[in-house]
Amino acid sequence: MSTALYRKWRSQTFDEVVGQEHVTRTLRNALRDDRVAHAYLFSGPRGTGKTSTARILAKALNCSAPEAERPCNQCATCVAITEGRMLDLIEIDAASNNSVDDVRELRDKVGFRPSEGRYKIYIIDEVHMLSGSAFNALLKTLEEPPPYARFILATTEPHKIPATVLSRCQRFDFRRIPTPEIAQHLQHVATEEGFLVEPDALLAIARSAQGCMRDAVSLLDQMLSFGADRVTSEQVQQVLGAVDDRAVLDLMGAIATRNVSRGLAQIHRLVTDGASLPEFCHQVVEHLRAVMLLQMTNNPALLDELPADTVKQLQVQAKQLDQPTTLYAIKRFSAAIGELKGGFQPQLPLEMALIEVVQGEAVSPATVVVQAAPASVAGMPAATAPLPTAAEPAPAGTPQPSDEAAAETLRRRWSEFQRLVKQKCGNKVLGALNSAKDTAVGTESVVFAFTAQYAPVREMADNQETRDQLSRILQHLLGRPFQVIFQTGEHAALPNAGTVSVEETKKDDKDALVEFAVSDLGAQIVQEGK
Repeated sequence: MSTALYRKWRSQTFDEVVGQEHVTRTLRNALRDDRVAHAYLFSGPRGTGKTSTARILAKALNCSAPEAERPCNQCATCVAITEGRMLDLIEIDAASNNSVDDVRELRDKVGFRPSEGRYKIYIIDEVHMLSGSAFNALLKTLEEPPPYARFILATTEPHKIPATVLSRCQRFDFRRIPTPEIAQHLQHVATEEGFLVEPDALLAIARSAQGCMRDAVSLLDQMLSFGADRVTSEQVQQVLGAVDDRAVLDLMGAIATRNVSRGLAQIHRLVTDGASLPEFCHQVVEHLRAVMLLQMTNNPALLDELPADTVKQLQVQAKQLDQPTTLYAIKRFSAAIGELKGGFQPQLPLEMALIEVVQGEAVSPATVVVQAAPASVAGMPAATAPLPTAAEPAPAGTPQPSDEAAAETLRRRWSEFQRLVKQKCGNKVLGALNSAKDTAVGTESVVFAFTAQYAPVREMADNQETRDQLSRILQHLLGRPFQVIFQTGEHAALPNAGTVSVEETKKDDKDALVEFAVSDLGAQIVQEGK
């Protein structure tokens, strides 16, 4: 019977441990200086080498070779540990031996001296699974063990271990292994096993393992059993249920160009082809993360685990997409992953995520005004031109028509507008805009009107810095820059335009600023005299 690759290629020396140099170097120095602690805690994600390193340390402590060569993997003790027949190496699975009686049995036997080596080594895996009483029974032994006993505790959840136990151990945190290091190790394994694997296939396997070497080697073992002489990226995608990168790029192109129909058609093709939608959604989020990194840092070196051609395509999309859309898309598609696990229309959460990223969130009614105006259209200012203030109206005799399309887009994306205002300008400005009586959208301007009662509220937002920021938000939502104007009055009037407006009336006469303070800021209404 053949041995699984992850067992066959398990690390046997400190040099073979991949991606944990900060741990192996410290342990080697402790062995060299004879400063090995009586208790260690190895914590970190699964499959990163915790138990393998514990076994290597057990070998080094009992190895009979010269100090510089330990562990030698050739002496009787090293061979016995490798083959799993060393009596003085006791491995305990705390997941199934977690009672106080199990620990009391361990405590009773620790008093017996080692029968073969210099040290008796206890490796307790998944130690966080021990019960509270079991931890209490272990405390005294951990604090004052016999001079020939060493304890190595391993866990994936160190936060569940009592502080009294943590304080008695030297802790080493194992990190997720970087994708390039996993791919390099997989190449070594494949070469030694006599198989050819495409570099892109190795990277795909390494990325899917998410820092877990054991998962990566197991997946490689599965691919080598596929029956082909050469492992290709297409085979890896087929086994993983992944979708070709071209499908992800096509959906990103639909988002960048705000083409909903193109994106929906791509999702329909995936459903027709029987693709795994959750896996596709994972790929989309991973792709968006790469775009975000390029937008924030402009450093392609952060994406060294991706093929060079893919990085070039990502750089193009990082320029096509704006940062707010990228960040919102990451949040929305991440939420869709959990929503894809049920429902009679399995693709619906993915389709809704696409539509909301492209067109904005579902909007509540907003006071957005469409005004009748002359047919001529004034010239649009350049995106880099200084933004005129409310004190600088459009030149006399240049009528500014209303923009019904922009007004409809703003009405539809009103919730997204509010979210961006809160994020970029703060609650104070958002509260001021929510108290506006009327709003009008023209070809060059967006006007917010406040009644005389709210003049102090208007003054909180009526400054050049806030107007510039609001203009940038409107440019992001509507596709071009707008002059932001604050007015006093019942109706918002576009500069040099008629003011015959068709507006959505408020459903009640509640104070908008008070409503915002209660709903968003947690304020309470207290009646006078109470």
